[in-house]
Amino acid sequence: MDDFLLMFAADWLGKPVWAWLLFLGLVGGLLAFDLGILHKDDSEMSVSESLKLSAFYIGFGLLFGVGIWVAMGADRGMEYFTGFFIEKSLSIDNVFVISLIFSYFAIPPRYQYRALLWGIVGVIVLRGLMIGIGAALVQNFAWVMYVFGAFLIATGVKMLFGHEAEPDMAKNPIVRAAKRLFRVTPELHGERFFVRARDPKTGRFLTFATPLFLALIVINVADIVFAVDSVPAIFAITRDTFVVYTANIMAILGLRALYFALAAMVARFQYLKYALALVLVFIGTKIFAADMLGLTKIPPWFSLLVTAGLIGGGVLYSIRRTRLDLARN
Repeated sequence: MDDFLLMFAADWLGKPVWAWLLFLGLVGGLLAFDLGILHKDDSEMSVSESLKLSAFYIGFGLLFGVGIWVAMGADRGMEYFTGFFIEKSLSIDNVFVISLIFSYFAIPPRYQYRALLWGIVGVIVLRGLMIGIGAALVQNFAWVMYVFGAFLIATGVKMLFGHEAEPDMAKNPIVRAAKRLFRVTPELHGERFFVRARDPKTGRFLTFATPLFLALIVINVADIVFAVDSVPAIFAITRDTFVVYTANIMAILGLRALYFALAAMVARFQYLKYALALVLVFIGTKIFAADMLGLTKIPPWFSLLVTAGLIGGGVLYSIRRTRLDLARN
C-alpha cells in the first residue's frame, strides 16, 4: 500500500503524478458530461448555446488558473493565464481553416460538434507528446530557447507583412494521404466514423471510414500545425511543463465550444491577427532581452500585462473597424 501511494506522490515532469491524473480526470469528466449528457443526441448548436457553453469552459479554465495561483504561487498563476490567453487567441485565427475542412467534407452542423469534441481526445495526446518533446529539448539544450525566440519573431513578422492564400483542401497532402490509407464511403452515415459496407469491386463486406472520420483526422493534423506556433510561445513564457500543458488544453476545450459562434463572427476579428503577430514578436524578443538586461527572465506580470493589452486592443480595434465599414456600406 505504501509503495502504491509513493507512486502517486512521485514527480513526473516536475509535478506529482497525482496532479497530472487529477487534471486528466477533470478533462475526462468534462468531455464525458458534454458528449454523453449535453450532446447525447446530435443537433445543430445555435450561436446562443455555443456562447453559453464556451462561457462555462472559459470560466472553468480561469477557475483552474486560480487553483494554480493558490497552489503554486502568483508567478505560476500569471504564467498560466498568459499561456491561456495566447493559446485561446492563436486558436481563434484557426477557426477559418476548421470551417474549410468541414465544408470540403460536407459535414452538416449537427455532426460538427461531435467531431470537434472527439478531436480533443487526439489533442490531449498529441499536445502532450509535443510539449513533452519540447520540455526535454529545453531542459537538455538551453540554446533551444533562442531557436524558439527567433522562430516566434519570424512568424510574427510574417503574420504582419505576409499574405496568406486560402488553402485548397482538394490539394492538401493530408487529405490525399488519408484517402489513400482508408476506404471511404461517398456519403455520411450519421455520427459514425466507421461502417461495415459491401465493397463494390469484390462484393465482400469491409470496414469503411466515413467522411466524418477523415474530417476528424485532418482537424487533428491541422492542430499539430497550429501548435508549432503556440507551444514555443508558451515555453517562452514558462518552462513549467504542467503549466504549459494545462493552459493549452484548457484553452482548446473552450475553443471547440466557441467554434459555432466564432465561425459566424470570424470576419469581425480580421485585425486580431496583427495583434497576435505583435504578441509573438514580443514573446520571442523578450527571450533575448532578458539576457541583454541580465535577468533570468522577464517578470510574469509584465508578460501577462503586455499580452492581455495587445490581444484586447486587437479585438476592440477589429470590432470598431468592422462597425465603421458596415456604416459606410
